[in-house]
Amino acid sequence: MSKVATAQLVKIVVPAQLAKPTPPVGPALGARGVKAMDFCKEFNARTANYVQSIPIPTLITISPDRTFTFTTRTPPVSYLIKKTLGLEKGSGEAMGKPTGSKLSLKHVYEIAKVKALDEDLAAVGLERIAKGVLGTARSLGVEVVP
Repeated sequence: MSKVATAQLVKIVVPAQLAKPTPPVGPALGARGVKAMDFCKEFNARTANYVQSIPIPTLITISPDRTFTFTTRTPPVSYLIKKTLGLEKGSGEAMGKPTGSKLSLKHVYEIAKVKALDEDLAAVGLERIAKGVLGTARSLGVEVVP
Protein backbone atom coordinates (compact mmCIF):
# COMPACT_ATOMS: atom_id res chain seq x y z
CA MET A 1 0.00 0.00 0.00
CA SER A 2 1.45 3.37 -0.97
CA LYS A 3 1.50 6.24 1.46
CA VAL A 4 -0.07 9.48 0.28
CA ALA A 5 1.56 12.57 1.73
CA THR A 6 -0.98 14.94 3.23
CA ALA A 7 -0.75 18.36 4.78
CA GLN A 8 -0.35 18.53 8.55
CA LEU A 9 -2.20 21.00 10.74
CA VAL A 10 -0.66 22.55 13.84
CA LYS A 11 -2.70 24.70 16.24
CA ILE A 12 -0.77 26.91 18.63
CA VAL A 13 -1.34 30.14 20.53
CA VAL A 14 1.48 32.64 20.08
CA PRO A 15 1.81 36.11 21.62
CA ALA A 16 1.55 38.86 18.97
CA GLN A 17 4.97 40.12 17.78
CA LEU A 18 6.73 37.75 20.18
CA ALA A 19 7.10 34.50 18.24
CA LYS A 20 10.44 32.86 19.03
CA PRO A 21 11.84 29.47 18.01
CA THR A 22 11.37 28.28 21.60
CA PRO A 23 8.38 26.33 22.98
CA PRO A 24 5.61 26.20 21.86
CA VAL A 25 6.71 27.23 18.34
CA GLY A 26 10.07 25.49 18.02
CA PRO A 27 9.10 21.94 19.03
CA ALA A 28 5.75 22.08 17.18
CA LEU A 29 7.36 23.01 13.88
CA GLY A 30 10.80 21.43 14.27
CA ALA A 31 9.28 17.97 14.75
CA ARG A 32 7.63 18.39 11.34
CA GLY A 33 10.78 19.56 9.55
CA VAL A 34 9.89 23.25 9.29
CA LYS A 35 12.33 26.00 10.20
CA ALA A 36 10.76 27.73 13.18
CA MET A 37 12.69 30.94 12.54
CA ASP A 38 11.02 31.38 9.13
CA PHE A 39 7.60 31.10 10.77
CA CYS A 40 8.59 33.48 13.58
CA LYS A 41 9.74 36.22 11.19
CA GLU A 42 6.58 35.99 9.09
CA PHE A 43 4.28 35.77 12.15
CA ASN A 44 5.90 38.76 13.87
CA ALA A 45 5.58 40.82 10.68
CA ARG A 46 1.93 39.84 10.22
CA THR A 47 1.02 40.65 13.85
CA ALA A 48 2.88 43.97 13.94
CA ASN A 49 -0.44 45.85 14.01
CA TYR A 50 -1.58 44.05 17.20
CA VAL A 51 -0.74 45.15 20.72
CA GLN A 52 2.37 43.23 21.73
CA SER A 53 1.84 39.97 23.69
CA ILE A 54 -1.89 39.52 22.92
CA PRO A 55 -2.41 35.75 22.53
CA ILE A 56 -3.12 34.94 18.87
CA PRO A 57 -4.52 31.48 18.04
CA THR A 58 -2.74 30.30 14.90
CA LEU A 59 -3.44 27.42 12.52
CA ILE A 60 -0.36 26.34 10.57
CA THR A 61 -0.75 24.11 7.50
CA ILE A 62 2.45 22.23 6.67
CA SER A 63 2.71 20.80 3.16
CA PRO A 64 4.54 17.52 2.40
CA ASP A 65 7.40 19.56 0.88
CA ARG A 66 7.84 21.29 4.29
CA THR A 67 6.50 24.65 3.18
CA PHE A 68 3.83 26.20 5.36
CA THR A 69 0.99 28.67 5.39
CA PHE A 70 -0.80 29.96 8.44
CA THR A 71 -3.92 31.83 9.44
CA THR A 72 -4.41 33.84 12.59
CA ARG A 73 -7.60 34.33 14.55
CA THR A 74 -8.77 36.94 17.02
CA PRO A 75 -7.74 36.56 20.67
CA PRO A 76 -9.64 33.99 22.79
CA VAL A 77 -12.95 35.08 24.36
CA SER A 78 -11.62 34.45 27.88
CA TYR A 79 -8.69 36.82 27.20
CA LEU A 80 -11.06 39.52 25.88
CA ILE A 81 -13.36 39.21 28.92
CA LYS A 82 -10.46 39.36 31.39
CA LYS A 83 -8.94 42.33 29.53
CA THR A 84 -12.30 44.17 29.52
CA LEU A 85 -12.72 43.69 33.27
CA GLY A 86 -9.05 44.14 34.17
CA LEU A 87 -8.82 40.65 35.70
CA GLU A 88 -5.60 38.70 36.02
CA LYS A 89 -7.39 35.35 35.98
CA GLY A 90 -10.86 33.81 36.16
CA SER A 91 -12.42 31.93 39.04
CA GLY A 92 -9.46 29.56 39.48
CA GLU A 93 -9.95 25.98 40.61
CA ALA A 94 -13.71 26.15 41.16
CA MET A 95 -14.98 26.65 37.63
CA GLY A 96 -17.88 29.07 37.63
CA LYS A 97 -17.18 30.29 41.18
CA PRO A 98 -18.22 33.96 41.30
CA THR A 99 -15.34 36.45 41.08
CA GLY A 100 -17.54 39.43 41.90
CA SER A 101 -16.93 40.90 38.46
CA LYS A 102 -19.79 42.07 36.27
CA LEU A 103 -19.87 42.30 32.49
CA SER A 104 -22.55 44.30 30.70
CA LEU A 105 -24.50 42.99 27.71
CA LYS A 106 -22.97 45.81 25.69
CA HIS A 107 -19.51 44.36 26.40
CA VAL A 108 -20.75 40.88 25.49
CA TYR A 109 -21.88 42.10 22.07
CA GLU A 110 -18.67 44.10 21.54
CA ILE A 111 -16.63 40.92 22.22
CA ALA A 112 -18.96 38.97 19.91
CA LYS A 113 -18.35 41.55 17.16
CA VAL A 114 -14.59 41.07 17.53
CA LYS A 115 -14.95 37.26 17.37
CA ALA A 116 -17.23 37.58 14.32
CA LEU A 117 -14.16 38.78 12.39
CA ASP A 118 -12.87 35.17 12.39
CA GLU A 119 -13.61 33.50 9.06
CA ASP A 120 -14.98 30.32 10.60
CA LEU A 121 -17.38 32.22 12.91
CA ALA A 122 -18.66 34.71 10.34
CA ALA A 123 -21.46 32.39 9.18
CA VAL A 124 -22.58 31.53 12.73
CA GLY A 125 -24.20 34.88 13.43
CA LEU A 126 -23.67 37.46 16.14
CA GLU A 127 -26.37 36.10 18.46
CA ARG A 128 -24.83 32.61 18.65
CA ILE A 129 -21.36 34.06 19.14
CA ALA A 130 -22.74 36.24 21.97
CA LYS A 131 -24.24 33.12 23.61
CA GLY A 132 -20.78 31.57 23.50
CA VAL A 133 -19.34 34.69 25.15
CA LEU A 134 -22.00 34.38 27.88
CA GLY A 135 -20.98 30.76 28.49
CA THR A 136 -17.32 31.67 28.73
CA ALA A 137 -18.11 34.52 31.13
CA ARG A 138 -20.11 32.10 33.28
CA SER A 139 -17.21 29.61 33.38
CA LEU A 140 -14.86 32.43 34.40
CA GLY A 141 -17.18 33.29 37.29
CA VAL A 142 -18.17 36.64 35.75
CA GLU A 143 -21.77 37.81 36.16
CA VAL A 144 -23.44 39.31 33.09
CA VAL A 145 -25.78 42.22 33.83
CA PRO A 146 -28.12 44.12 31.48
